[in-house]
Amino acid sequence: MFDNYDRNIDYLRVSVTDKCNLRCKYCMAEEGIEDSSHANILTLGEIVGLVRVAACVGIRKVRLTGGEPLVRKNITKLIAEIAKIPQICDIAITTNGMLFADMAEELSAAGLTRVNFSLDSLEADRFRYITSRGNLSDVVRSITKAMEMGMAPIKINTVVMKGINDHEILAFVELAKKMLLHVRFIEFMPVGNLPFYKTDRVVTVSEIREIIEHKYELYKGAVIQGNGPAKSYQIRGGMGTVGFISAMSDHFCGECNRIRMTADGKLRSCLFAKEEFNLRLALQNHASNETLADIFSKAIREKP
Repeated sequence: MFDNYDRNIDYLRVSVTDKCNLRCKYCMAEEGIEDSSHANILTLGEIVGLVRVAACVGIRKVRLTGGEPLVRKNITKLIAEIAKIPQICDIAITTNGMLFADMAEELSAAGLTRVNFSLDSLEADRFRYITSRGNLSDVVRSITKAMEMGMAPIKINTVVMKGINDHEILAFVELAKKMLLHVRFIEFMPVGNLPFYKTDRVVTVSEIREIIEHKYELYKGAVIQGNGPAKSYQIRGGMGTVGFISAMSDHFCGECNRIRMTADGKLRSCLFAKEEFNLRLALQNHASNETLADIFSKAIREKP
């Protein structure tokens, strides 16, 4: 399915919950958010049905997100049902890693193909400060488990914030050099807990690269599966890669191939789009699959 700018939109990000077991300072306030009742979010059956419709209009890849997707009850069953949809060839998840290690084998058996870990510090105390309550050892155990199981590619998403974790940039590069991991540095952007966002905390991709290239030689290498907006580079003499997602300084909108579905059934063609398409309301009105497909098609065609 091509949008009006000839981008092939084949990737659906599905938020399965707005709940999270961490309180990362840039994402969610310590008190959390008002809980959505089960009556206000999509059931697992509704999610599967909507993904099935999306597959009929060209969606081939699905990523499950949150909040923290692994706190959603029966997430493994959801993955197994999505895996049965013939057109879907890739099911990935983005997780903070707190619960992944103990669930990894059943997730993989259900059909999970790839995993991204959100990790903003390799220092235990700093990690606790950023997340407000997390234990770094739990995330390390999860990443290790994914590596032991041969899941690939394993990506580490790191939001760089000046004065908070920018001193760890080289430590993350060293991690990617020594292990078959793909570290992606993400510019700090104003989402989630907006009072925490300050422009002077933004470290641009060009600044991050300058720090890295004082010590490491980067060069263009193999394309990484599901690479999305990241511009990735091999590290001379290293096993993994580093990538850069320039969310603020150099927008990647022209290359975006995704649409997003929220836990309460809203379809967005862009993370920052004001317009939403209410799939849940359509379901409540007993819309046919043809009508739902038209909604997906409209969202894709009108993607900004």
